[in-house]
Amino acid sequence: MKKLLIMCGTGVATSTIVTNKVKTWLKEKGLENEVQLYQSKIADEMNKIDNYDVIVSTTVVPDSIKDQVIMGVPLLTGIGTEAMYAEIEARVKA
Repeated sequence: MKKLLIMCGTGVATSTIVTNKVKTWLKEKGLENEVQLYQSKIADEMNKIDNYDVIVSTTVVPDSIKDQVIMGVPLLTGIGTEAMYAEIEARVKA
C-alpha cells in the first residue's frame, strides 16, 4: 500500500479540501484500497518526507524536496487538475 501525504501550511484548511478531492478521485479510479492517506502541515513533515510514496502540497516547499512533491494547487484553482491527477496516479502505480 502506498502512503500519500497531503500537506499545507497549517494542516487544516487547504489540505482538507485537497484530501477530500483526492479521496473522491481515488474511489472513482478504484485505487482507494491501494493508498493510505495522511494529512499534515509542512513544518511537521520536513524530516519525514522519505516516509511517503506520494506527497501533494498546497504550499511552497523547500528546494531540497521540490522534486518529491506534486503541487496540489490545481485542486484549488481547477486549472491543471488532469495533469496533477495523472502524476499522482503514476506514482501510486509505480
